Amino acid sequence: MLQEFTLNRGRAIINFSLKYCDNRQKILSSYAFKKVVEAFIQRLKKDNQIIYNFFIKEFDNDEYLGSSLIEVIKLMTVCDMNELLEVNNKFAPFFKDREVFIELTELLYNYWRRLERVTIVHNTRVGHGLQNVRFIQANQLLNELILSIYRRTEETVMGYSHSVYRETIAGANAGLMLNDIQWNCPIEYQGLSSIPFIGTVVINPPYITYTKMNTRSGIFEESQSNPLSNVILNEDDWFLYPAKVGNLMAFVYYHKDFMCHGLGLANLFELAKENEYVGKKPDLIYVFGYPDGHEEKRTFYYKDKKNDILIGYANYCDEIDYFGYMKKMLLTLHNIKQMERGNLPIHGAMVNIVLKSGKEANIVIMGDSGAGKSESLEAFRTLNEKYIRHMRIIFDDMGYLEFDPNGIVKGYGTEIGAFVRTDDLDPTYAFEQLDRGIYSNPDRINARVTIPVATYNTISKGYTVDYMLYANNYDESDTKISFFDDMTEAIKIFEDGARKAKGTTSEKGLVKSYFANPFGPVQEKERAEGLVRKYFKALYDEKVKVGQIHTSLAIDGRTKEGPREAAEELFSMINE
Repeated sequence: MLQEFTLNRGRAIINFSLKYCDNRQKILSSYAFKKVVEAFIQRLKKDNQIIYNFFIKEFDNDEYLGSSLIEVIKLMTVCDMNELLEVNNKFAPFFKDREVFIELTELLYNYWRRLERVTIVHNTRVGHGLQNVRFIQANQLLNELILSIYRRTEETVMGYSHSVYRETIAGANAGLMLNDIQWNCPIEYQGLSSIPFIGTVVINPPYITYTKMNTRSGIFEESQSNPLSNVILNEDDWFLYPAKVGNLMAFVYYHKDFMCHGLGLANLFELAKENEYVGKKPDLIYVFGYPDGHEEKRTFYYKDKKNDILIGYANYCDEIDYFGYMKKMLLTLHNIKQMERGNLPIHGAMVNIVLKSGKEANIVIMGDSGAGKSESLEAFRTLNEKYIRHMRIIFDDMGYLEFDPNGIVKGYGTEIGAFVRTDDLDPTYAFEQLDRGIYSNPDRINARVTIPVATYNTISKGYTVDYMLYANNYDESDTKISFFDDMTEAIKIFEDGARKAKGTTSEKGLVKSYFANPFGPVQEKERAEGLVRKYFKALYDEKVKVGQIHTSLAIDGRTKEGPREAAEELFSMINE
């Protein structure tokens, strides 16, 4: 059973199953509040020595200062200043300068709100709707109680009530309801079997997180030995998110210290329902953040052919503290499994567009990170009012092509969300997503937001392909859309996977990756080459228009205009 309260790496986890505080005095007397105040005193000592020194000279040491602060806040929730000082005059030093004490209160409140705060309820059996409602209500009550403690403390010191009240999220940013589930666990993975499944996720956006890393580097290599052999996960430290990655089932185990990445999954991959995994075996297993004693980054995958499961592994280190390592490993596993099934993974975007003229088209734009696929979708969206009647995103980053029963090529998505650079979003749209987004390092280069963009039914429906375009971000061209009459020429461009790196990874300059997809096709190149030729032949047989879209994304001064001009030219072609 998870501990009552943990605080580490700027993340607080509160276990409602072990301790639930339903009034202010219970909160102020809790182990959790004590740990928060202790951590706050240490932060104050480091970052605000003027305030710290003002109080420490009166209270001798950090421990006494912390315990006295807790005690005085407790008393201020039930009595006024004069009554408090009559009870015990030792608190008088707090009020030598009331403005300084109010500043201390604000600093404590802001310290708490800057933490990532997650509540947990652990059920021994699968929960029902009523339990979910009660969980949400419990989170709402926690929020109200913390707000009331903060307001009551300040108003008692000021001697009058506030005139302006800001209903901020003072309780938890997110909540998880966990269920004990029995799945068809092969003997090799019994060390994972005690970890409960996440059945419900509650997020109070905007959820803002700061991570150690802000880019991803390298590719995931295949391991010849199973990294999960002899691994036993401690229930106190691990969570399990059952994700639907395309049409595959993935069990994603993540360490509590990487909670923000686990929560990001809820905005990116459909959370599976209990009947989809109870008593069943997953297609993919990913263990993210396992402390294996190695300080260097270790990220690789393993093919468990005996159990027909693909395994992903990332060890516990600061270098993996970036959502790209969570997302891209899952997509690598997905792509390898799809290729084994005879399907072709596509690193790019696909959109179904109905123009105001009534013309409809399904467009695939392929390209590696920074080539302009997401930016092209953003250009489509910003041109919505002028050209588009309706637009559906099938995939924003990764999808796959598959032959339907009639031999027709169709495109499918893997994700219900998008993990995009905030700089690439129209500012108006970016602000519109505040109530849905999970933001990562918003004040840094390559700031990201994870937002839902499609439903699972949409991405799994299957759409024929009308345009198959390679995103060329480095060549400037007057003609933004061009087509290849020769299939061999087209395959060469697509397989070269050339792009000018834009800073989303550690790469720089003009770089290439096979089929613009370092998440499966690079590792399984021989298999991928056969599939590329098979599917491109089918696309040409079906009269699909195969070509390039010049996004100009890596050309100075063309970041916004390039994708927009290309989108307008494409819409004109569709209207013809």
